[in-house]
Amino acid sequence: MTQQTFTRGLMGRNRFQGRRPKKGADTYQRTLISRTQLNTARGKRFYWTALTIALVLASLVFIGPLFWMATGGFKTSQELVRNPPVLLPSHPSTHAFTLAWDRLGMAQLLWNTIVYAGGALLFQLIFCVSAAYSLSKLRPIFGNWILALMLASMMIPAAALVIPQYLTVLDLPLVHWNLQNTPWVIWLPTVANAFNVFLLKRFFDSIPNDLLDAASVDGAGPLRTLWRIVLPMSRPILGVVSIFAVVAVWKDFLWPLITVPAHETLNVGVNTAATSMPDNALVGGLFLASIPTIVLFLFFQRNIMAGLTVGGVKG
Repeated sequence: MTQQTFTRGLMGRNRFQGRRPKKGADTYQRTLISRTQLNTARGKRFYWTALTIALVLASLVFIGPLFWMATGGFKTSQELVRNPPVLLPSHPSTHAFTLAWDRLGMAQLLWNTIVYAGGALLFQLIFCVSAAYSLSKLRPIFGNWILALMLASMMIPAAALVIPQYLTVLDLPLVHWNLQNTPWVIWLPTVANAFNVFLLKRFFDSIPNDLLDAASVDGAGPLRTLWRIVLPMSRPILGVVSIFAVVAVWKDFLWPLITVPAHETLNVGVNTAATSMPDNALVGGLFLASIPTIVLFLFFQRNIMAGLTVGGVKG
């Protein structure tokens, strides 16, 4: 074999290798059912059937209790406890909702809960954003240790902190104030949330430092950089943190029960009147109490989905 023949053979083999398909995730992806089987008519039928069944079951699990609670207020007390259950009321009536609104004083309970949740959200955002920004971008001394101690506090059960917190709010150290029956007794314990600080820090870590350096060159200080650059880019994660903060206060029962008995929240008020109300009125009150959180989720749905799926900011 001559050198010229060998060279032509080598070049031909290289051209052949260059035409071979590249290895990729789509070619070598392994699943329960192979891609070849899914491309067949039988595989497609099986796939869409399984997907439809899974979606229907998931929808029933999540929407079923909400549907029962929403329709329960339109039923009579007899229909509500009938066995087998009645899906739709035979004679729908809004009397149960009116009775629940008047008997429970839903307007005042709703206002109290909004004040508690709104104040907790405001103070929590201020503290958590500041702490996360400091730990992520300002890099204080022992910052990792501080974050580790914050996360370690999540290992303590919330019930174990009730008595120490209650004794603290009865006689606030240094100033000796009694915070019972004031909004501060709800706001202050919720300010420091280690999980939200961790979420915000992880998001701030993904923001390129080049943006902050450019702002520093232009004369922006840390606070102005936070306000003008970091916060506008952090709207998705701020939406997620806001939902967590509001829902945590909205669904809390034990702490408002023992600290603000004179200004009850929705959960405490509904529980207090549960023994003196018809079942359908009680269910109607529960549905009215859940409407604000549902509306809040629908309003921030896009931010929540973006905050849960975003993995970083490309520079």
